[in-house]
Amino acid sequence: MASAEPGPASVEALRNAMLKGHEPPPLQAVARLAWYPWAVVGTVCIGAFMGQVDASLTQMLLPRLERDFHAPLSTVSWVAVAYILTMASFMPIFGRLADMIGRKLLYTGAFLLFVIGSGLCGFAPDLPTLIAFRIVQGIGAALLTANSIAIVVLAAGPEHRGRALGLQSAAQAIGLGVGPAVGGLVLDTLGWHWAFWINVPFGLLGLLLGWFVLPQTRHLAEAGRFDWHGAFLIAPALTAVVAILNEGHTWGVASPAFISCVVAAVVLLALFVRAEHHAKTPLIDFKLLRQPAFLTGNLANFLSYATLFGVFFLIPFVLVRIYQDSELVAGLRLSIVPVMLGLLAPVGGMLFDRFGGRIVTAAGMTICVAGLAVLYVFLDGKAANMPMVMLAMAIFGVGQGLFISPNSSAIMATAPEELTGEAGSLLNVVRYLGISTGIAGASTVLALGITDAPGSNGITVDASAATLVFASRAVILMLGILGVLAAALSLMRTVPRKVREPQAVEL
Repeated sequence: MASAEPGPASVEALRNAMLKGHEPPPLQAVARLAWYPWAVVGTVCIGAFMGQVDASLTQMLLPRLERDFHAPLSTVSWVAVAYILTMASFMPIFGRLADMIGRKLLYTGAFLLFVIGSGLCGFAPDLPTLIAFRIVQGIGAALLTANSIAIVVLAAGPEHRGRALGLQSAAQAIGLGVGPAVGGLVLDTLGWHWAFWINVPFGLLGLLLGWFVLPQTRHLAEAGRFDWHGAFLIAPALTAVVAILNEGHTWGVASPAFISCVVAAVVLLALFVRAEHHAKTPLIDFKLLRQPAFLTGNLANFLSYATLFGVFFLIPFVLVRIYQDSELVAGLRLSIVPVMLGLLAPVGGMLFDRFGGRIVTAAGMTICVAGLAVLYVFLDGKAANMPMVMLAMAIFGVGQGLFISPNSSAIMATAPEELTGEAGSLLNVVRYLGISTGIAGASTVLALGITDAPGSNGITVDASAATLVFASRAVILMLGILGVLAAALSLMRTVPRKVREPQAVEL
């Protein structure tokens, strides 16, 4: 019986249709410049900056969206979760398609899709519509992220690869750092709609530069057989899992919705793993997980990002609701976490080069746990203890900075040379799954903590300061447990017999 799955001919036809006469060369006046490769890197840095600004800025919007729409936390959190979950689902797909079809068209199309999604988000009249448009925006962000490293590496060449990837990481760190402050400023002066509209000019600039600066795609991979089965299964499988985490407390474990999601998650994940094992060119190569060092590193990677974005989710509610900060002040205070992370990330890389991944990552995550412990003790709603709250956030950012870069480098160093691309794809999927889980978990614990408060209805606006302090400490305790698990996994990390030179990775 003939398979219904599209074969090499259909993929080859798609590739030829997209590339034949439709991927223009760069402007010759630009391509002849001695610094042309750095113009390409700079264009990619615009996308890297935008993606991280949006990811961190959105966390500042959630308290305002909760108040304006008078919506429960489980619904509001989907504004952040839907975007991240979309990226996790589509990045492996777009990474494979970029290798087969061409990178320039997909990358410039990503800017256009991101701009359209951002503009539509600003016009959303209600939360369900906003969440739907965030999915569109997330697809554009996934296209940008999946293509970026390959474009940078090919443009810079082996002799400048490290510096080019370092510039990209710096753009991401700057975006992550300024996002909360920009979000707070926009909320205080213009309103939440403008938090999405400010992406439009940057996206249009990236689109124009991409069209006229990026080189044509060369050295495409053989068309082969695209893993359509895996592509169709990955998004619904991951969505079912995150829906359980985000909505389970609202539905109840005996509800039809909860049971249906559990069954769907188990079946879809099983089908996805089976499809990947049988695919000739899988989206995710699970054979990598047979290596203990790779597996433990990715588990720690998952937990670290869950902890980081759990804090990003919680702190705006703490500062705005408990301490009565304005959105601008809250954004400036929250920025201390990504700023310290960005400052310490190069130090973490240097320590990895000298001491290896095991000790450095365990120490980094231990510092994170120490910061969360200080936050747990001094987060009491008293203005006099605000300096200690800020110190706790700074300590937490330092720990994340010392952990993320060495852990990612250690993960990539354990992957066989021929599976570097697959290893990077899996690392990114785990990273974004960790972010989604951290936001969903923090939202659930915070909502459970205020559920019994008189008149709260699962909304922080209606909860008293004492109730919010209690619920926030419960979230911090949960995040601390995740941090302890990440530190333990780091100590369990085994060193492979032959470790390759660490690969540059995204923050």
